[in-house]
Amino acid sequence: MLKWVFTLPEQLKPGRTRAAVTENVAKAFAELALRLRERNHEPHQVARFISQLLYCMFAEDAGWFEDKHLLTDVLEACRKHPKYCTATLQNLLTAMQQGGLFGTTPIDNFNGGLFAQPHVLPLEKADIKTLLQAAHQDWKDIEPSIFCTLFERGLDPDKRSQLGAHYTDPLSIMRIVKPVVLEPLQTDWEHTKANIEAMLKKSHSKKTLKTAQNVFNSFLARLANMQVLDPACGSGNFLYLALHGLKDLEHKANLEAEQLGLQRQFSMNVGPQNVNGIEVNPYAAELARITIWIGHIQWMLANGYGVNRDPVLQPLNQIDCRDAVLNEEGTEPQWPQVDFIVGNPPFLGDKKMIYGLGEEYVTQLRRLYKARVPGGADLVTYWFEKARTQLEDKKAKAAGLVATNSIRGGANRQVLDRIQNTGRIFDAWCDEPWVNEGAAVRVSLVFFTPDWHTETFIGENQLHRPALLNGKPVGEIYPDLTGSEKANGRMNLTVAKPLVENQGVSFIGTQKNGPFNIPGHLAREWLQLPANPNGCPNSDVLRPWANGIDIVRRATDTWIIDFGTGMSAEQAAFYEQPFEYARQIIKPTREGKREERANLKWWILQRSRPKMRDALKPFDRYILTPRVSKYRLFGLINVFYQIAQRLPLPATTIPLLAFSTLAFTNYGLYACVRG
Repeated sequence: MLKWVFTLPEQLKPGRTRAAVTENVAKAFAELALRLRERNHEPHQVARFISQLLYCMFAEDAGWFEDKHLLTDVLEACRKHPKYCTATLQNLLTAMQQGGLFGTTPIDNFNGGLFAQPHVLPLEKADIKTLLQAAHQDWKDIEPSIFCTLFERGLDPDKRSQLGAHYTDPLSIMRIVKPVVLEPLQTDWEHTKANIEAMLKKSHSKKTLKTAQNVFNSFLARLANMQVLDPACGSGNFLYLALHGLKDLEHKANLEAEQLGLQRQFSMNVGPQNVNGIEVNPYAAELARITIWIGHIQWMLANGYGVNRDPVLQPLNQIDCRDAVLNEEGTEPQWPQVDFIVGNPPFLGDKKMIYGLGEEYVTQLRRLYKARVPGGADLVTYWFEKARTQLEDKKAKAAGLVATNSIRGGANRQVLDRIQNTGRIFDAWCDEPWVNEGAAVRVSLVFFTPDWHTETFIGENQLHRPALLNGKPVGEIYPDLTGSEKANGRMNLTVAKPLVENQGVSFIGTQKNGPFNIPGHLAREWLQLPANPNGCPNSDVLRPWANGIDIVRRATDTWIIDFGTGMSAEQAAFYEQPFEYARQIIKPTREGKREERANLKWWILQRSRPKMRDALKPFDRYILTPRVSKYRLFGLINVFYQIAQRLPLPATTIPLLAFSTLAFTNYGLYACVRG
């Protein structure tokens, strides 16, 4: 082996990583769940049955069965005698429900809620083969946080399209868990240890040792009472890693205290009771409990600690399957009182909320939070406001949440304004890659504490330490997730006000709300057609179209069908090809919309901006800038273009000499904030 280090290092690489093993097993279980659902078995029965089987596999590898190959032998017998499979598995799961004999083999009481209702679904030969292959894996190599995320996608019909997609890796999750949960507690232990060392340096008398022991025991008691909440816990990844971090710290403290001559504890007090979750999806809530159970037991066994045997599993009722931001009766849900809040709340833009959640739900949600969250804010902001309220009401000490990077501006940013008004953003990453629901996205990571707990949370003598923005020290972090070099040292753009001078001069561009855009080749084809029955050419209603991508990248050669601001259907119909296209393609997407102008005037852009059109009539070109862009960019564009929600300025209202320096002036900074 030593020779390989210098000559053939590739030989030392494992053939299959822990993540790869986990992905393969999760895929097999997801395929089994799909087959069972295709046979019309009730989805929740499928989820519960397969969850019980996967836990049996883990229990077998953990050595909890007196017969070390009990489940594997049972599945092997089922493969040979399929007609006895259902009854045999039912007997096994029933024995695990409350303890007892399975044949002549004693079985511990597992229960904990997972085995409360053992119900075996009929299995076919292919199903048994899948289970046997999974049972032969080494379940000590299974990573619960990865497994349950991937398995959830197989169980939940709404997430099946995500099978094979990426998942949020543990290192990314720890970027939230570490600064919020672990670093303050690690600092607490370092201070406690330094205090103990100082006492013992002066004296080793019995009285001093007793005092030092009490100081150590007090730290352990504080740690054992810590509570972490993930209010959108999914399959439990954040809670699993938070629990591991707490247990690692407890273990470390015991070892270091023992080195100082103190009595260590011989059992671990930190456990699943320290984590809390809220999850609306019943599949995910079930898997979150399994993630935490397995993760806890894996850690205990890996670190040489024993595990309770009667029952093996404790109920995890604190993983609550319910909506975190709206009760069924339209009232605001209560979150449990905890120490830390972490998580990755759901991402859904405000324009997509009605389609994704239903109009009644969204109306109730916005009515409930109307004084705290603006109506045009994304769904994720409601979790931020709830977390802020928990901190303000002294029901939590710190929070760290993931949001889309759009939380830095517009209506979304108002929730960060409220956080800043009642507390402090002590750490943030403003624009980071992330994986959400299997898709690669750009996010902001935001960490905050309330005013009342800032000094305690940061630690003694560290109140004035710099905040961290994108990993670098700053004096203060503003609600738009920019920062000052030192406190009050940089312009805080979040306090910028609308300029009266811009009224009637700057506008947001048009909003289609329908597939009005067409490719350039089709537009040119229609432009070459003879005049329409009204004697007018199609160029009256066809215009080149530009959005932010056309400014920050290359032009996309996209055109738009634009019947102006008030053209009637009868008038529009004279433009035969464009109107027929609109009737077939656009009309079906606009019918049934809530707004009358979108529903009844389906051929007109939903926001056609008549005031903007009037303001631009005297000009042949104008300046525009993307509303959503990492950098403030400006472009000159011909007035013939129709533009998507941009910010156009008539070019003659600004000296053209100044145009080249717009992006480098205070106007550029102002436009970043106010649009």
